[in-house]
Amino acid sequence: MTNKRILFTGGSGKAGKHVVPYLLDMGHRVMNVDLEPLDHPGVDNLIADVTDSGQMFDAMSSYAGRDELEAGTGVPHFDAVVHFAAIPRILIKPDNETFRINTIGTYNVIEAAVKFGVKKIIIASSETTYGICFADGQINPHYLPLDEDYDVDPMDSYGMSKVVNEKTARAFQRRSGYDIYALRIGNVIEPHEYAELFPGFIEDPAVRRRNAFNYVDARDLGQIVDLCIGKDGLGFEIFNAANDGNAPDISSKELAERFFPGVPFKRELKPDEGLYSNLKIREVLGFEEQHNWKNYVPGVRADG
Repeated sequence: MTNKRILFTGGSGKAGKHVVPYLLDMGHRVMNVDLEPLDHPGVDNLIADVTDSGQMFDAMSSYAGRDELEAGTGVPHFDAVVHFAAIPRILIKPDNETFRINTIGTYNVIEAAVKFGVKKIIIASSETTYGICFADGQINPHYLPLDEDYDVDPMDSYGMSKVVNEKTARAFQRRSGYDIYALRIGNVIEPHEYAELFPGFIEDPAVRRRNAFNYVDARDLGQIVDLCIGKDGLGFEIFNAANDGNAPDISSKELAERFFPGVPFKRELKPDEGLYSNLKIREVLGFEEQHNWKNYVPGVRADG
């Protein structure tokens, strides 16, 4: 895959600050559009608000850095847009503001990208669309594993905003014919969080129920985004973005029996296969996880 010029919104956030360096390491040029700059060598930053349509149209037609002035041939074209900017969960801002920022921001970014002819757009959707994470009380999924064909049914403002964003993306794809992929990103884990969090997950697996025991290493998420950038011709697609197994190290069958009793299985799972299915990114995109949690937690080995 040739190196791409990428506009990345939200690159200063928890996930973005790992995904952007991954893309840079792969040889891409990245302009981070965020309310705060990302302090990382090689990244270009533009301070802008995704809820302002004019700012997004301007960003989409912007030089990434002063070096791009030298050719004298005008602003180069972006090859891809990756949209991560959002209020990252409920209980940060009022519900209506979370919904407004996330849905309007996504509309503005996709609209500007499509109207500037950017033919590859990747947006951050969420595990919360499945309706378990931020449910009022404990609810069971309709079936397991959670896959991209599931009838998503959240009851919270954040999850609802992500469902709307998927529909927005699909509508723009139908109109443009461009590739627009939505990543239902799982529970993002940064490298330092393995030692901090996973011993507690092992001691009390119940704390992972609302995440359906999934996780995605922030660096492996970078691989997933890069694979999406390199995969052309799919039209509109939704992908679960998660690592292979469950956290903690309990078989899918046992986890389901203990925490989702009576929920039917759509298909038979391997013992170490996640209840939050990443089968599609493995089969369609060629994803191969590089950062299994068991490699980073003392006393646990990935090879058993």
